[in-house]
Amino acid sequence: MSSQAGESLQAEIETRLATSEPEVEVLLAEVVPGGTLRLFIDHPGGVTLDLCERVSGQLNEFRDRYSLEVSSPGQDRPLTKPQHYSRYLGRHARVRLREARAGHRSVTGELVGASDSDVTIAAQEGVVTIPYEQIARSNLVPGD
Repeated sequence: MSSQAGESLQAEIETRLATSEPEVEVLLAEVVPGGTLRLFIDHPGGVTLDLCERVSGQLNEFRDRYSLEVSSPGQDRPLTKPQHYSRYLGRHARVRLREARAGHRSVTGELVGASDSDVTIAAQEGVVTIPYEQIARSNLVPGD
C-alpha cells in the first residue's frame, strides 16, 4: 500500500474517532500483508482492552475490506507525526529511510531536535537531520 493511501486511511479513521473517542490518538494505521488493518492507538489514561474494543466497534465498516487489529503502541511505539518526535526528545529512535543515504537505509540514535519539517538524530556516525518526507517508518528503540 502506498504511503499516501495509508495517510488518507489514517485521516479517515482519525475523523471517525474524533467525535466518539476524542482523546484517542491514532499513532499509525497500516494495511499489512493478508489484508489486515493494523492500528496503534494511544490515550492519556493508557490503552486498555476495553478501549481497543470500543475503537474496534467504531470502525466496523472497515471490516468489509480488512481484518482489524487495534493495539497499544508498546515500547517500540511508532513515530509518525512531528509532535511525536518532539515529545520523545532525548529518547532513542530508529528511522528507516525511503532511499539509502550515505549507504545506509536507516539511522538509529538519540532524538535531539524536531521541527515542522525535519528531525535531528545524534547517531553513532554523527548528527543527522532528516526531512520527514524522506522517512519511510520510524519508532522508538526500547530500553532507554
